[in-house]
Amino acid sequence: MSFQACINCGEKYDLNEIVYTCRSCGDILEIRYDYDILKEKIKKSDWRNWPLSVWRYRDFIPINDFSKIISLNEGGTGLYFCRRLGQALGLKNLYVKNEGENPTGSFKDRGMTVGVSKAMELGVKMVACASTGNTSASLAAYAAKAGLSCVILIPSGGVAYGKLAQAIVYGAKVMQIRGNFDQALKMIVKISEEHKEIYLLNSINPFRLEGQKTIAYEICDQLNGLVPDRVIVPVGNAGNISAIWKGFVEFYNVGLIEKLPMVTGIQAEGASPIAKAVKEGRSYIVPVEKPETVASAIRIGAPVSWKKALKAIRDSRGTAETVTDAEILEAQKMLARYEGIFVEPASASSIAGLKKLIDYGKIDREELIVCVTTGHGLKDPDIVVKSYEKPFEVDARLESIEQILGLMPARAQL
Repeated sequence: MSFQACINCGEKYDLNEIVYTCRSCGDILEIRYDYDILKEKIKKSDWRNWPLSVWRYRDFIPINDFSKIISLNEGGTGLYFCRRLGQALGLKNLYVKNEGENPTGSFKDRGMTVGVSKAMELGVKMVACASTGNTSASLAAYAAKAGLSCVILIPSGGVAYGKLAQAIVYGAKVMQIRGNFDQALKMIVKISEEHKEIYLLNSINPFRLEGQKTIAYEICDQLNGLVPDRVIVPVGNAGNISAIWKGFVEFYNVGLIEKLPMVTGIQAEGASPIAKAVKEGRSYIVPVEKPETVASAIRIGAPVSWKKALKAIRDSRGTAETVTDAEILEAQKMLARYEGIFVEPASASSIAGLKKLIDYGKIDREELIVCVTTGHGLKDPDIVVKSYEKPFEVDARLESIEQILGLMPARAQL
């Protein structure tokens, strides 16, 4: 019913074959399904009776032995109607899908529950990844739950302490290389290919994206079968935007929804090879050698899933945009202060991009829009402390507090 296939030449591989890139042409893989078989399967399934979660959609996930599932109750994140933020931006139908509510605080948990479950099904004993932070935190947690050894490579500098602390406390073996994320990824891929006992769980592994695509399924179910006009997603290594598009396409192909949304990708200005390719009408990216942005989770110059992302954006008639660090931090503040949702800077890029596209007149204000926010604000609290207003220092006297608040002294009111 399902198999691994190269996105370029179509070469097929069995689901239980450990392969990360096509042996014929070297491109990356995806999981494909026979939709006729899948349609029949879901007709007989009780999946709608399951609580909202990744594994509610188990019929759409390529795990055969459900006894091997490793779960921390991921998925089922909130879809929030953002009335006040929408009014500020001039929108009537703005929603935020807050992935920071997952167990380790990011959308990565959706992919890791599937990826680590596949590792258990394959019988491997060690899992590995390269990471700018969230992937490492998530993999370390699920590996701990599964009782697997975990190896993580992180780049020198730029990993938020909130994420690094998670990887450490879960017991992973963390190694910081003298290089950036792209170099770390190349190294961990090579190690995994040469040492088959190590199972790679970066988004180059197509099973990861099979968990992340459930974001799309949940959005449809939370909107009671409605499909957004547009879904806006932060883009780093580009696995998530392509996974979300894949989820909508699969629901459409089995007849569960009647239309598809436009998919819009947002990248930080200092790490934007995909957005620039879209803007310039190119079918290829030019990697950024030294990516720089305050949004560490998307500080990636050579995204591995760039082909999937470009295809998702173009097939959906979507677009891509870049945002500055200042725009990201302003969007982070707006989301927190209008809606009470605290997200890390990379997550806020979806809001920053939305605002910019509205200002440019590229978004119809009548659209039903879902912005995906990918990680909790406590993942990177240092940036708030450094960039936002500092606490007031006051004497321990009532008059001092009244003065700052602009209140008439209590005695004067008598």
